Amino acid sequence: MAAGDEIAFSSAAELTGRYRAGTLSPVEVAQALLVRLDALQPRFNAFCLIDRDGALAAARASEARWRASAPASPLDGVPATIKDLMLMRGLPTRRGSHLTEDVPDSEDTPAVARLKEAGAVILGKTTTPEFGWIAVGDSPLTGITRNPWNPARTPGGSSAGAAVAAAAGIGVLNLGSDGAGSIRVPSCFSGVFGLKPTFGLVPAYPPSPMGLLSHHGPLTRTVADAAAMLNILARPDPRDPYSLPARDDDFGVALEDGVKGWRIAYSPDLGYAKVDPEIATAVAAAANQFEALGAHVEEVGRMFDSPREALLTLWGAGAARIVAGIPANKLAQCDPGFIAVCEEGATIGAVDYLGADLVRNALGRTMGAFHETYDLLLTPMTPVPALPVGEDLNDPANETHWVDWSPFSYPFNMTRQPAASIPCGLTSSGLPIGLQIVGKLYDDARVLRAARAFEATQPVRRPPI
Repeated sequence: MAAGDEIAFSSAAELTGRYRAGTLSPVEVAQALLVRLDALQPRFNAFCLIDRDGALAAARASEARWRASAPASPLDGVPATIKDLMLMRGLPTRRGSHLTEDVPDSEDTPAVARLKEAGAVILGKTTTPEFGWIAVGDSPLTGITRNPWNPARTPGGSSAGAAVAAAAGIGVLNLGSDGAGSIRVPSCFSGVFGLKPTFGLVPAYPPSPMGLLSHHGPLTRTVADAAAMLNILARPDPRDPYSLPARDDDFGVALEDGVKGWRIAYSPDLGYAKVDPEIATAVAAAANQFEALGAHVEEVGRMFDSPREALLTLWGAGAARIVAGIPANKLAQCDPGFIAVCEEGATIGAVDYLGADLVRNALGRTMGAFHETYDLLLTPMTPVPALPVGEDLNDPANETHWVDWSPFSYPFNMTRQPAASIPCGLTSSGLPIGLQIVGKLYDDARVLRAARAFEATQPVRRPPI
């Protein structure tokens, strides 16, 4: 194990166990990970802002609490990162764009506030494509973010830097957002765990222009870390009128209880997706593993028609709202692909938008009925391995938008259901493959429990850094 890896790849529970025992301090961990961040940043470009002073101050405060046997939470002193679409007091939120100003925020997004209250040590803000518009890691403001498994490949997006921070052993708790796959796609491409929680479980503020599509959630190396992080994040905030009521349960309590007797559906292609053969084989093997764990797994065919056009209508209108009123000379500094989406979105009328929302609603009803029979749905996370950096289409002859190579992600933004990506293998070229686990609305605990059961069957996989 290389120097520093013992700290870099420790889980939250391992770190806090050592804090409690007095064999390691939050300050030592923060210092070690800041050194690692500095060493890896030129190679992977995961961070757009490093809050060195803030992280060390938080670590010193955490160390004092642990010495007094009075930690603020089970995650006190654990290193965290924040996607740069979210407000963090004292730091600017640039959103990967030259359209934003380098002015410090005056308040925290709810999820950031909860992490601070829990005593997490925030190392900095992670990279995102412009306004999170695409599922790769390129930004006109911060350049290209690269995949630790192969720097010639994208880590996925739009929570690009968050996924890299997790995979590269920098951040333990990484906060991302997902409007059409932006937690799950980078988790898949980067070989880490990511959860898009039920909409409203993690409050959001300011509201996303993507409306009910956008969810905040964790990217971590382990399922247990995501569960512990979700316990902190899933608390109501008065700034979000869609936030769910307060809960008194713990996502970690039944995490190890397995899936025996559960009814699980497995769809290799949703009836319309084209999947790379290596990925299809790995995901089928993962579905079989759930049978070995005692679940009843049934392969299902077409469940619904592709909601692609409705998604692009909702997404395009939201993108157009972002740039409404901005002069053309400033828009020239933007990602041309993003501007093309905005221009198309500006032509969408209210009737078409409401029609797309009705499609979203009908899809939610379909999945509600589906979950009357099945506890969970398994699918591939992405049907292709990580794309080369600088590319936004996998097959330009047959694709016109990035969602064309991610058909498994966005339907479950439209339905607001919990959905996770968990590593289930590597391609022959050494790129991660992800399994998607989709749960019934509000049944995030079941998704986490299934993910943990599967995780326990898998070897530890780390990128060849």
